[in-house]
This record gives sequence, structure tokens and C-alpha cells, in this order.
Amino acid sequence: MTRFMKHNEFKYLTVSDDDLQWGLYLKVAGSANIPANYQYPSHEHPSEYYFNWDDGRILNEFQINFISEGSGILENSFGSFPLKQGSIFFTFPGVWHRYKPVQKTGWTENYIGFDGKLARELIVLPRFSPKEPAFNFGIKEELLDTYFKIFDLVQKEHPGYQQIASGMIIKLLGYIVSFEKQKGFSGKPIAQVIEAARFSMKQNMGSELYFEELAQKYNVSYSFFRRMFRKYTGMSPGQYHLQLRLTRAKELLISTDKSIKEISYELGFQSIFHFSSLFKKKEGVTPSFFRNKNNV
Repeated sequence: MTRFMKHNEFKYLTVSDDDLQWGLYLKVAGSANIPANYQYPSHEHPSEYYFNWDDGRILNEFQINFISEGSGILENSFGSFPLKQGSIFFTFPGVWHRYKPVQKTGWTENYIGFDGKLARELIVLPRFSPKEPAFNFGIKEELLDTYFKIFDLVQKEHPGYQQIASGMIIKLLGYIVSFEKQKGFSGKPIAQVIEAARFSMKQNMGSELYFEELAQKYNVSYSFFRRMFRKYTGMSPGQYHLQLRLTRAKELLISTDKSIKEISYELGFQSIFHFSSLFKKKEGVTPSFFRNKNNV
């Protein structure tokens, strides 16, 4: 179903068996410019999507809404969440909710609804939760551009558009995770410290690093440095340094004739046994098996 109005459009989509098997499929995409003092939501939506403020609604899909202008409020089973220009918010399958713009301002909303096995694997606690469904990043061109690209796909509905749209949805989720991580570091000195530490790790892949000394060099406590490093990169300083060394080891195994012993010592491992043990633990195969498999 497609409905066009002035500055408003939405499209409800059919889903094939191939789309279901793909694991992530789009069900609706739309954009609406709601002026001040305008009835919300529009009665043009199908009955399973329409709601009034008193009753709210429950959907059997995920939706992600981006407010590019104006302000409003979201309420769900877990609380009330103010929304403003640049807010992006989730609604979750089976969770009661309602939302609306502030009457005196209205808003412009961009939204997608989707579901699938992969969607339910990606949108999991604690990163995405109906207890904290709203984020505010300000106006981000990347977010709006992703919505517009999805809108273009669904307008044309070329063969395979659902699979391309699923990639756009994953991209949107990636932006949300990335912007949320960046929010805690923007303009803070610790971000520069972590970047300097990462550079030092890359420059010294073959050396033993003492991260307490590294933190002391930048005048921060090691516990704070380690905690913020993990938040910034998703892993501890030691894990990050080890991952760099193992990635370099894979490059050397494939692109050089150096022996495994030479590679292990070049990258600062205590012994060839230690190197092989860590490599197999992380990669699932021994260095020699990895080399043989990739040098066919």
C-alpha cells in the first residue's frame, strides 16, 4: 500500500518467502511532515498500524524513527522519553507504545518497520532495550541519507530490493551504535589518550608493552584508562594489542616465506609454542594449517 500526501509518503510492503529466509526484511518505510496543531497520527494508515493516544498500540515488528525537525514524546511500557530534533527511537515487537509531536511545533519523522530472525539477533540487550529506546545524536547526515536510500529502494521495488534494504538497515544500526559510543568521548582528553595508545601499539607490535606505564605516560590512572579503552574499542588494551599482532601474523604467514618461528619472535611472542597456542585459540586453527589453507 502506498499513500502520497503533501510532504508525506509511506509504503507498506509485501514480503516473499525468499525475504523471510534472508532473515531481515522491510515491512514499511515512510516520512511525514506534521505541521503544528495537526491531527496525529494520520487515519490513512492500515488498522494494524494506526493508533490513538489514549490506547497506544503493540506491533509485531521493530520500528526506528528519526525526528529530523520538531519535538515530541515517546511513551512505552517502561517510561516516558522526550524527543527533539536529532532524536532517533526504537519501538519493539510486543511492547506497548505511543508517540506524538508537541502540538505547537509539529515534527518531521522518518521511519522504517522491519523484522526477521537476523533482526532479532542484532537488536538484543543490553545495547538495544525498550527501557532505553531513544537516542539523541543531533542532526546526522549519515542517518538521514540512509533513510532516503531506503525510501528510494522501496519506491522502485526492483528485484532484490529487500536484500539491499536489509543491508541499509544494518548500516543504520551500525551508525546508531557508533554515534552512541562516540558521544561519551567527543571533546574529551581521554579520546586523544586512547588514540595515542593505539598508535603506540601499532608501532610496537613486536614488543612487550606495559599498559600501566602507558597510562602513566599520559597522566591517567590505569583503571580509568583500561575501562575507557574497553568502552572505546570494545576490548581491553591487552586484547587489542594481541589482536593487532595476530592480524599481522596472518599477513606474514600468507605473504612471506618466513618460518613460523621467525614470525613468532618478530611479533614478540615468548615462544613458538605460546604463539601457536594463542593463534589456535583465536583463529580455530594452527598457524601452519592457516598458511597451507591460504597458500593454495
